[in-house]
Amino acid sequence: CHLYEADGPAGEHEWVDAVRARHSHLIRSVRRRFEVLRGEDKPQRRQFDGEEIDLDAQVDARADRLSGAEPSARLFIHRRRIERSLAVMFMVDMSGSTKGWVNDAERESLVLLCEAIEALGDRYAIYGFSGWTRTRCDIYRIKTFGERYDAATRRRIAGIEARDYTRMGVAVRHLSRLLHRQKARHKLLVTLSDGRPDDHGDEYRGRYGIEDTRRALLEAREKGIRSYCVTIDRHGADYLPQLYGPAHYSVIDDARKLPQKIAEIYRKLPG
Repeated sequence: CHLYEADGPAGEHEWVDAVRARHSHLIRSVRRRFEVLRGEDKPQRRQFDGEEIDLDAQVDARADRLSGAEPSARLFIHRRRIERSLAVMFMVDMSGSTKGWVNDAERESLVLLCEAIEALGDRYAIYGFSGWTRTRCDIYRIKTFGERYDAATRRRIAGIEARDYTRMGVAVRHLSRLLHRQKARHKLLVTLSDGRPDDHGDEYRGRYGIEDTRRALLEAREKGIRSYCVTIDRHGADYLPQLYGPAHYSVIDDARKLPQKIAEIYRKLPG
């Protein structure tokens, strides 16, 4: 495949300002969810001392006493503050089928997500992908890991637009490679899409495109990268289990639900 990486085109900053004003209440709500994650502690059970009593350990100790065995002195829970070490790559579908309300919802959701993730301080990047056959696979830099969520990034989010086709395998491989370079204990690749892998002509459509994407995701997993897909394709249940497994995708009917869905995904991850 011939892959071309370039900066995403800049859109109007007034559009982002309007989204932030229109969804200010939702931004505050999602940000609170993420701030809770930042402040979570990890319980270490069966400790010699701690802030809480370990009820399970107490029950076991009681049973040991009744049976004549020596009970353990590890009866407490010590809570250790989690030092987060997470890098997230958002891979955004910019295929022609997203034109219209889907594209608008994707962009709005990314604004809401960025506003929320900034509260956590996690490293994250956003790249768009599209293309036209294997000779033209386009990757658009919206936000790299080293860039701040500043006015330039916000303008590039505003500039995300529907383009060509959904050749997904090559995008997964390239962005997984960028994510793999990050020095973090946990790495997550989140795909935002409205449909199955597709390309111009008949070669990539159907089984081939699905198998190519599945193989790319397996290669990412071998690098220690977890993958998750959020799609608004109502027929996604037909093929997504083959790509991501039954527990690593969500089919939603409104892309504006994306920030809450991502918060749920984050909630299940270690720091």
